[in-house]
Amino acid sequence: MKFVQIIDFETERLEEMEQQLQEFAQRNADKGGGPTHRMLLKDRDNPRRYLALIEFESHDEAMRNSDDSETTKLAERLGALCIGERTYTNCDVLDMSELK
Repeated sequence: MKFVQIIDFETERLEEMEQQLQEFAQRNADKGGGPTHRMLLKDRDNPRRYLALIEFESHDEAMRNSDDSETTKLAERLGALCIGERTYTNCDVLDMSELK
C-alpha cells in the first residue's frame, strides 16, 4: 500500500531548503528506494507555512528512508531553516485518482 508523509512547517528560507533538496537528490540519484513523488503546498493565509507531501511505495520503504543516515542529516539541515517545530502526519493511501 502506498504511503504519504505530510510535513507541516514554516520558513522564510524556502529557497535554501529547495537548494538542500536538489543537492540531496543529485547525491542520491543512483540510490534505490526513497520517495517516489513530492508535492509542496503553500498556505495562502500564512505565507510562511508550507505542507510537503512525500509519497513512498510503502510504509516500510518510508521507514527505511527515515533510518538512512543521509536522510537524517538532510532533515537536520532542513529543520534548521524552519521557524518552530515541524509536524509530521503519516497516511496510508486508500485511493488516488486522476480526475482530468
